Amino acid sequence: MAKDNSGSLKSESKRRRVTYIFSVSGLCVLFYILGAWQNSTTPTLNQRSDLASKVECDNDFPRSTESLSSSSSSSEGETLDFQAHHQLSFNDTLMVVEKFPPCALNFSEYTPCQDLTRCKKFARAMLAYRERHCPAQHELIRCLIPAPPKYKTPFKWPRSRDYAWYDNIPHRELSIEKAVQNWIQVEGDRFRFPGGGTMFPRGADVYIDDINALISLTDGDIRTAIDTGCGVASWGAYLLKRDIVTMSFAPRDTHEAQVQFALERGVPAMIGVMATQRLPYPARAFDMAHCSRCLIPWQDFDGLYLIEVDRVLRPGGYWILSGPPIRWKKYYGGWERTQEDLKQEQNSIEDVARRLCWKKVIEKGDLAIWQKPINHAECIQSRRIYKTPHICKNDDADAAWYRKMEACITPLPEVSSSSEVAGGELQKWPQRAFAVPPRISKGTIPGLTVKKFEDDNTVWKERIEYYKRIIPPLSQGRYRNVMDMNAYLGGFAAALMDYPIWVMNVVPANSDYDTLGVIYERGFIGTYQDWCEAFSTYPRTYDLIHASAIFSIYQDRCDITYILLEMDRLLRPEGTVIVRDTVDVLTKVQGIAERMRWKCKIMDHESGPFNPEKILFAVKTYWTAAPSTQQ
Repeated sequence: MAKDNSGSLKSESKRRRVTYIFSVSGLCVLFYILGAWQNSTTPTLNQRSDLASKVECDNDFPRSTESLSSSSSSSEGETLDFQAHHQLSFNDTLMVVEKFPPCALNFSEYTPCQDLTRCKKFARAMLAYRERHCPAQHELIRCLIPAPPKYKTPFKWPRSRDYAWYDNIPHRELSIEKAVQNWIQVEGDRFRFPGGGTMFPRGADVYIDDINALISLTDGDIRTAIDTGCGVASWGAYLLKRDIVTMSFAPRDTHEAQVQFALERGVPAMIGVMATQRLPYPARAFDMAHCSRCLIPWQDFDGLYLIEVDRVLRPGGYWILSGPPIRWKKYYGGWERTQEDLKQEQNSIEDVARRLCWKKVIEKGDLAIWQKPINHAECIQSRRIYKTPHICKNDDADAAWYRKMEACITPLPEVSSSSEVAGGELQKWPQRAFAVPPRISKGTIPGLTVKKFEDDNTVWKERIEYYKRIIPPLSQGRYRNVMDMNAYLGGFAAALMDYPIWVMNVVPANSDYDTLGVIYERGFIGTYQDWCEAFSTYPRTYDLIHASAIFSIYQDRCDITYILLEMDRLLRPEGTVIVRDTVDVLTKVQGIAERMRWKCKIMDHESGPFNPEKILFAVKTYWTAAPSTQQ
């Protein structure tokens, strides 16, 4: 009997332990699911929150920094304000944790790799001194580039095409120097851009109509263009309404701030020059190239610069030239050159074009247009007649980061017939944006498949929907100039194409996949860049910067502090930053960013809290230099 009771007690004790274990386990699972559900809820952002809202002029920054960031999306009460208010002034005596001091006002337009003092150390031959010459490690600055006093948020697009605030770019030089040509005019507290140019004083619109009468600009075949020596980029500005996006570039030279004016207008542009190095774009990138009195010596150096245009033109692409020497019989007196000199120049250009196998489409009025062949089937045969330039051998046509130009023709991909477009035919715009790019469909980029391309488009469609919930102004015209620091296949830009936004798609020069050619085949623009160096632009030229895995890529290559300082230089006051990375990397980024007067918040991945990738959203606060800091 005692034995039976003992067995019964043991059985009862065992049942209780099992019940206890299941009860505790059930509660743990319940509370875990509840916590996960709360963390996966999309935070609601108050458009006028205390994190980046306008404050009194004598109290520029919060006295406590604890409210500036959150390591989890569960902090429902903390919000970021993505709207622009631009009413603050800088007072560094109220800073609590700020460790990066403001630079002096004379750094307000600092371009590290096109520094006017440093460039004087380099040779003037072939304008090499105008190329990128970045500071050495000991020359890097650890201060924040200030906005000029009275800086205002730029006009919204499309009004920004025609107007810019004088206080944002206080330079009158071009309005005086180019007054007759209608580049730019000063009207009270603002600049007005009439749309004129050296060779189109009647306006870019009329000039573009003249081009359209010669080659169609409206049927979707021409989508990407490059403007060499762009001035204030009026040609590119007025092409936008024809669904043509232009990469405009010009050097930082005596035409003060021309690229800065272009970007202030909301028009794509970069600092750049035709000198000794290849342009930082892949082969077969542009449907159309343009030079309007750009003063580039096309016929010199064995036609080197025209050969470079040939490299970046897609098969069947057009080159448009206006200004010297075109129509020299009419203009030679105003150009202060002899008829013989101009005639010789045009003959030399015509000869280089023939050697490149280009066909002259037409010369009419002030315009001359050539077309690149759709393949090199006949061009290779013509080398029996034209010994120079020869076809390049063993050449990586897309290699363009600090790569010297060569006086040889970049070979086009092989074709099976004379009517086949080398590299693959592109669809018309806008279908082109989501059609599988030929570089992928033909398997020319190892590891990239059609499925990966289609999956990437799906992912970015979902991500942009998530971003719009976090940043409502994203779809409301708040942002115009946007940069993707690690663009991959251009999915981010494609998902934004229905908004009044253009994206500078950047492919890191040392990427595992060289995908910039894919981005151009989709009808978007971009450039190569090493983020251990500064970007070729002026300060305050982008409204929103997107950085996916950039810091994971570069944290072992250079100090990420300088990458963040460069992002701060590029970003306009009250601009927005989105960084995607792992939590440990984002924590480092957040710590540095808060020392730069950014207000940050780390949130969960759009798929929920279980994804190890997180997203940091940040807003650069508004502040300007005081006039007394000028040196």
